[in-house]
Amino acid sequence: MYAIGYIKPYLNRNKVVSSHFFFLNTLIVSMLLVVTVQNVLAFLIVWEIMSLSSFFLVIFDNEKKEVISAGINYLITMHISILFLIIGFIILAIKSGNLDFSSFREIFASSNFISNAIFILLFIGFGIKAGFVPFHTWLPKAHPAAPSHVSGIMSGVMIKTGIYGILRILSLMSIPSIEISYFVLFISIISAIFGVLYAIAQHDLKRLLAYHSVENIGIIGIGIGIGMLGLAYHNTLIALLGFLGGILHILNHSIFKELLFFGAGAVYNKTHIKNIEKMGGLIKTMPYTAFLFLIGSIAITGLPPLNGFISEFLIYLGMLHSFEINSPIILIVSVFAIASLALVGTMALLCFTKAFSIVFLGLPRSEKARSVKEEVSPIMLFSMGILALFAFLIGIFPQYAINLVKNPALVLLQNQQLPVETIIPLNIFKIISVACIGFIILFIFIYALRSFMLKDKNIYSYKTWDCGYQAGNNRMQYTASSYASPFLSFLKPFFIKEFNIKKPKEIFPKEAHFELHSHDIFEYYFIHPAIKINKRFLERFYWIQSGSTQQYILYGLIFLVIALAGAIGVK
Repeated sequence: MYAIGYIKPYLNRNKVVSSHFFFLNTLIVSMLLVVTVQNVLAFLIVWEIMSLSSFFLVIFDNEKKEVISAGINYLITMHISILFLIIGFIILAIKSGNLDFSSFREIFASSNFISNAIFILLFIGFGIKAGFVPFHTWLPKAHPAAPSHVSGIMSGVMIKTGIYGILRILSLMSIPSIEISYFVLFISIISAIFGVLYAIAQHDLKRLLAYHSVENIGIIGIGIGIGMLGLAYHNTLIALLGFLGGILHILNHSIFKELLFFGAGAVYNKTHIKNIEKMGGLIKTMPYTAFLFLIGSIAITGLPPLNGFISEFLIYLGMLHSFEINSPIILIVSVFAIASLALVGTMALLCFTKAFSIVFLGLPRSEKARSVKEEVSPIMLFSMGILALFAFLIGIFPQYAINLVKNPALVLLQNQQLPVETIIPLNIFKIISVACIGFIILFIFIYALRSFMLKDKNIYSYKTWDCGYQAGNNRMQYTASSYASPFLSFLKPFFIKEFNIKKPKEIFPKEAHFELHSHDIFEYYFIHPAIKINKRFLERFYWIQSGSTQQYILYGLIFLVIALAGAIGVK
């Protein structure tokens, strides 16, 4: 429904959209098949269809060079991902002599070393799709390039197929080793901290949301890591809390992240800009979008009474119960994980106060932001409203949401008959439910009381602060950079900064300019050098493309001779 409203302006530009909707439906069908098929060969085929259809969706706006570049980057990364999956599944298929997932259970049970090695191999393959650090570099490129509804589906649902793959492999392992459980937990903590840290430094709204996907994949991974540690240490309560928290956060993230991407798309639909430094004041002309974006912002920061709070609360409970295990290592690791998750929540709050205030509050910072006169179409608002409603329902009635995700968690515990209600103190969630409902009733009561007291009275609006100057403009406002700068200045070693400065030279300068861009350290130190090495290697073969037709015919003849020789040799 959202796509119908979002695509409408493209129809006015005579853009052909039939292929776009074909690939959109193909992507949805392929994602359904990925979580349905039981055969490895069929799984790899639908996995590839999913990657290809999403590639064509990413390059929808293909008149722009950066969109094509992002699409090619995405396609190459996805093929590196499937290469790891193919290697891992080939090893499993050779050892089991079968291509069904269920036949791999015995291989994982045969040897701890083989089990760990294959799990890491498949974790890299699925982790690239999910966006774990350091395999995340395609996300901040693909999401800004894709249309917003595609970004919403890719971030809200598609990257979770990577998490699904990890959980599916985990379900084939009866008890994961302690080493592999700590591996998953540590890489998840790093992903969560790294994702939110880089989100704070972004000026592109969709790029900011893309880094928050990395953060939330990390939070999901923390839940899974805690669940794996619970299994490894034979503690059912910790395992159940970890898996429930991780799986519920998958559902929650799919709701609030789609809502936020839809909100960002609504803003882009009206302003045609993604740089938040050029937005501002949109709450006056787009009040419903602002309100719905605010709901998504509160949900993603893990504050009650919305859904993000519930899944993170379950993960916190799992980590707190890990103190019961008699091991100094897990005690130290749990304290570190709790502190890290708390830090991530604080940084997410900082990031979304920045995003909401710079985009929607204050004065417009550009002519495009000033030119917005109306809201987006009702169908786009309705789509966002449905997602906001689900965010509220899960936050207010968490006991039902936990009941919804308990079966997948029990599959991972290898015991689908386990009475969850007797293990987890569900009463605490009923108390949370009552407290959330009470908070909402109190909020509505205060708002209604205020409206009643102000009824039939004249209301005057004054500027809250203008320092005696009555002609305030957008240059007097905080920018996104200046808002985040005090925090980011403490973390200089984690950023590669690029400055673009035009300093004022006169006493009364007419023009001055300052821009700060932060580059991803993983991309800067690992991806770029790898690309350069690859490019230098491929340059050695430029001579093959000579432009001579005769030479190309010769290549064909040589290939035919080799193929014939090979066929004769096989016989």
